[in-house]
Amino acid sequence: MRSSIGLPLNFSGKVRDIYDAGDDRLLLVTSDRISAFDVVMAEVIPDKGRALTAMTAYWFDHLDGIVDSHLISTSIDDLPDEARDAASDADLEGRIMLCRKAEMFPIECVVRGYITGSAWKEYAGRGTMHGTSMPAGLVESQQLDEPVFTPAAKAEVGEHDENIDFDRAVSIVGADWAERLRDVSLELYRRGAALASERGLIVADTKFEFGLIDGELVLCDEVLTPDSSRFWAAAAYEPGHSQESFDKQPLRDWLDGLDWDKTPPPPTLPDEVVAATRDRYVEAYELVTGRQFVDWPGVATA
Repeated sequence: MRSSIGLPLNFSGKVRDIYDAGDDRLLLVTSDRISAFDVVMAEVIPDKGRALTAMTAYWFDHLDGIVDSHLISTSIDDLPDEARDAASDADLEGRIMLCRKAEMFPIECVVRGYITGSAWKEYAGRGTMHGTSMPAGLVESQQLDEPVFTPAAKAEVGEHDENIDFDRAVSIVGADWAERLRDVSLELYRRGAALASERGLIVADTKFEFGLIDGELVLCDEVLTPDSSRFWAAAAYEPGHSQESFDKQPLRDWLDGLDWDKTPPPPTLPDEVVAATRDRYVEAYELVTGRQFVDWPGVATA
């Protein structure tokens, strides 16, 4: 079935819609939808999709040379004829990625430079991270001696990804590809973390997704965004407790203060929570890139 933008809709997720653009290409549209605690909110965060797309495009450019990407273009001018005018009418400018179709690996390539989130919970309970023993005496948010590759097995739609150890990754994708994915992920993280550090930001952890095009490894999906990474302000960093992140934290904090059981339907978001959440995404983009968000296509007229 063809969609309102003239292309077949392959998949609609919590945030992204994926269309078949023909000629072994996909059109990824990043919406302004937002989820928290695995529940999609009824309200959208204006320009969130553009912020994520803009940041991903920035990183594809600045990480070039480590591994190829699947990205062809972020301009609606490069869309197929039947979709170009419809995309403009549908307010898709600045939120699309025209990409080469890849055969995706069934694991997420997570790299952790600091022990936080689910890794900290596991360590605090068992002294391990993804099943691997860690040194005693680590504190929450502490920087690790070296970044660590901690993959996850992709789950079915609606399920949680499963943290796995390296041996399990080998059993899923084979030893050669597991080693290649690990090495490239670590190199991408180190490059990204170094560039972010120049902007006063810490990349605590992140996840990458990879695929194969004609047998060659390519980086896919979103890259080093607030939805796929934890960014912390270096000036405020203090190990021993959780850190404030440049992501949907204003939304989560507000929801945590409610008597809500974290199941649908979600509560109605106040305008100030929507605005604060948008500001966090915009601030993350501008801090990372050193650019003005208003200059990204579609923002000024949205």
